[in-house]
Amino acid sequence: MAETGASPLPPTPPAHSPLFRAEQFVWLTARVLEQRLFAYHFLNGAADPVETALDAYRNEDGGYGHALEPDLRGPVSQPLHTGHALRILDAIERVAGQRVDRVCRYLTSVSTPDGALPAIHPSQRGYPAAPFIPIVDDPPSALLATGPVVGLLHRNEVWHAWLFRATDFCWQAVESLEKSHPYEIEAAVAFLDSAPDRPRAEAAADHLGRLVREHGLAALEPDNLDAYAVSPGYAPGEHHFPHDYARTPRSLARAWFTDDEMSRSLDHLAGEQQEDGGWPIRWRQWAPGVALEARPMVTIEALRTLRAYGRRIG
Repeated sequence: MAETGASPLPPTPPAHSPLFRAEQFVWLTARVLEQRLFAYHFLNGAADPVETALDAYRNEDGGYGHALEPDLRGPVSQPLHTGHALRILDAIERVAGQRVDRVCRYLTSVSTPDGALPAIHPSQRGYPAAPFIPIVDDPPSALLATGPVVGLLHRNEVWHAWLFRATDFCWQAVESLEKSHPYEIEAAVAFLDSAPDRPRAEAAADHLGRLVREHGLAALEPDNLDAYAVSPGYAPGEHHFPHDYARTPRSLARAWFTDDEMSRSLDHLAGEQQEDGGWPIRWRQWAPGVALEARPMVTIEALRTLRAYGRRIG
């Protein structure tokens, strides 16, 4: 590969392995960004092409838009798009430099009065969006949007004035949770896994783990899903499992579940791979193109989770 500058490719995985089947699915259906991200994670691909593909979604205000998160269409920057971009930059170890300074300036510009992020900024109005996403003129602060962003910035030792009040908001929001839903809990875990005060994070995670179990927010028996209620507003069958909360064994959420519970969860995840090689999306589908864009993302995350727990993927 010296002539082209491409990275040496790893041995081709067995033809019927989960990885091989997923690779065919990605080449067939994924956006350029997810193709490059798949190559980075599983085919010895370089980080630069991922970063270049991600640049197509970046706006002059420092945020990200252009349907990076498929459920929000249109060009405008949004906190959820920008959080998604930070997750990708974190995965390729590029959360640094002027790019992140611009991101933090964008976050400051769209923050609520208490220094946190809204789930949806009202600039989304006028562009297509999932019907289950409310767009209001004066949106409240949302742990769903703020927690993962604050966690990623702390994880990468980014220091910016925006972080101070946003971190305080996350602590207050997480420690006061008495009733929640799976996506909000996952956002809280994303914050706690990288929060700098580790004893405080462990105590907060212990509280969340009890809440998840007491309220049945994790389907612990995937073969008996009828025993678990779906959270209000979620799609029929939109259950969440232990691996959704603890995406790696290092997550604080791993302690919420027994070894047997996690093993059943991972077995279920592995078994969800479809005939076309991709994993399904569980949330409400509202447009064919959106589902087509989302499935490669879910497929990459499924493979990463299985690999993190030592499962053979090929």
